[in-house]
Amino acid sequence: MKDLNGKTVVIVGGTAGIGLATAQAAAAAGAKVWAAGRSEAHRDKATATAAGAFAVREADIHDTDALEALFGEAGRIDHLVLCAIGGERTLKPFLEQTEEQFKAAYGKLWGYANAVRTGAPFLAEDGSITLVSGSPARKIKPGQSALSCVGGAVENLARCLAVEMAPIRVNIVSPGTIDTAMFDSFGDAREERLKAVTGGHLIKRAGTPNEVAEGVLFVINNRFVTGTTVDVDGGRILS
Repeated sequence: MKDLNGKTVVIVGGTAGIGLATAQAAAAAGAKVWAAGRSEAHRDKATATAAGAFAVREADIHDTDALEALFGEAGRIDHLVLCAIGGERTLKPFLEQTEEQFKAAYGKLWGYANAVRTGAPFLAEDGSITLVSGSPARKIKPGQSALSCVGGAVENLARCLAVEMAPIRVNIVSPGTIDTAMFDSFGDAREERLKAVTGGHLIKRAGTPNEVAEGVLFVINNRFVTGTTVDVDGGRILS
């Protein structure tokens, strides 16, 4: 892993799961890191985890004032990582969803767009933006229409931004099924559910947040990568 000493990394959605793992990895590589999230419970856990290694702040990806305060505190930003959920996702067949439910999923796209617009003036000329999407953008299953459509829009946004914002680099990291708190609701059936979901994948297990964080740090560090989607999905989109 390349040295990030002297670099500033800001992660919106950085207080849990993939975002928190990315904050930890970037800080371990020497970066000065700000991890922001809207959940107080997640921020408290992130603060305990950080143990002073990185800053934890409150910010919602839709709250422009909070983002401006966060970016202003960080100063010149070398790498901006966006991995907030941003919207409410309804997982059921398209014809069973209301218009409001389908539209709500697009909160992720609007939140990412808001964070990019707000953060652009703070970015270094040779900086990067990384958007975290998900494998449903290209591997479609029944009941995932909203999730898939939004993921596809986010990935296309990244390609548009890569063209318009060059030489700033813009990339996507697309996780598959990752073992995060989103599976906690299954309780004692958690491991059984994870095995069932990943049994048909080429790598027959869920990924870890740390493995996705490695993908994020790859696109941050590799200065010849832009407009690219990096899949960290255990072969989900091929299975």
